[in-house]
Amino acid sequence: MSIPEPNSMSPLERRAAFSIAGIFSTRMLGLFMIFPVFALFAQSEFDAVTGTQIGIAIGIYGLTQALLQIPYGMLSDRFGRKPLILFGMFIFMLGSIICAMADSIEMMIIGRAIQGMGAIAAVLMASVADLVTEKYRLRAMSIVGMTIGLSFTLSLVAGPILAAWFGVRGIFWVIALLALIGMVLVLFAMPKIERQSFQREAEADPSQFKAILSHPQLLRLDLGVFALHAILTAMFVVMPLILRDSAGLDSLQHWHIYLPVMLLSFVLMVPFIIQAESRGRMKQVFVGAIAVITVVQILMIETQAGFWSLFFILLIFFTAFNLLEASLPSLVVKQSPADKKGTASGVYSTSQFIGAAIGGALGGYFYHHYGYNGVFVLTTVLGVLWLLAAATMEKPMPLSIASVPVGEVTDEEVAELQAKLMAYDGVYEAVIRSDEQRAYFKVDRKVVDEEALIDYIEQSRA
Repeated sequence: MSIPEPNSMSPLERRAAFSIAGIFSTRMLGLFMIFPVFALFAQSEFDAVTGTQIGIAIGIYGLTQALLQIPYGMLSDRFGRKPLILFGMFIFMLGSIICAMADSIEMMIIGRAIQGMGAIAAVLMASVADLVTEKYRLRAMSIVGMTIGLSFTLSLVAGPILAAWFGVRGIFWVIALLALIGMVLVLFAMPKIERQSFQREAEADPSQFKAILSHPQLLRLDLGVFALHAILTAMFVVMPLILRDSAGLDSLQHWHIYLPVMLLSFVLMVPFIIQAESRGRMKQVFVGAIAVITVVQILMIETQAGFWSLFFILLIFFTAFNLLEASLPSLVVKQSPADKKGTASGVYSTSQFIGAAIGGALGGYFYHHYGYNGVFVLTTVLGVLWLLAAATMEKPMPLSIASVPVGEVTDEEVAELQAKLMAYDGVYEAVIRSDEQRAYFKVDRKVVDEEALIDYIEQSRA
């Protein structure tokens, strides 16, 4: 095996990052490909289907995902990462097959709920932490995150095309195949985890729930991701119908809007990301994007939009959506206590999935009783509440969370070592866990050289 070049991941680490990203993408595609076409399919396929049932079927995966993702992570600590990932992918495949064969909306809802029961996201992130060294872990996580974003974009384009070729039931068979491909990646592409351990940076610790749930800044972010995904799911209860009725597009043509909108939105959000991360304007950009999302919801009320009007409205929406989707996890890291990142991320993800479930159900209910306008009144209220909460958030500092091994430390040494770490330029918080022989700290990576920090720790303990 060749010696890794400086500042680059080893071949094994690259293999781990890209294989786990591939496994993630098979699941993400499977969950979201039906969003652009399901409402049209349900109305034509099932007798007397209600808007509420359509909304529940779209979002129910989020409820089971929210309930099971943290237990999956805990079980993987005991039974191993790969067995839990394989089990979750099998459950996901089973749910997809049930959806493909469903002869009623009730059976479709059950199938979608079972899809969500394959809740392996936390296990996959813990696997990244097991397989990639601390120095390159952020890079590996970024690869996975970019793959998730691209998979969502691809799902909006692929869903209408696959529906035209194979029908919506055919989409679910394709999703089952993707689950099988994911299982093959787990068996043959994902590296074997030689040394598995509890990964505090990627997994939830139940003993920390109280601290995280009482953290006002993190609660604002949890509310934010709840509102963002509730708005998204509620919108997709009616967006396929609006594109048909207002823009005159049949399901095959929906990608004519989604593809350019998603590609352009990624380009348009880049300057705002630079302003937020590099110029220290995170709060202004973040709150501004929430305001844009809310204004879009208001514009959709009583709007009889044609093709180009919908195109520009969706472009504005997805530029803000993608910006917020990229910013929220970064803000969770910036606001999380140094040794509680995994728990904070777990609660955040749970809030996201609950938002999808409730957004789907409420979006369907409001559509059934009040039509399109009712849905956008609902999403406007969600946007306003989120905007009020975000406007009062603290200005986040440009910090990251890192950890290094410190070896055996006595309880008496912990306070002394923490004080020395806090005296190091660029370190803003330090927590020594003697039970794990590891130091967790929040740092400004523009100031701190982690290798130099490790040397400093070793010298201070010599």
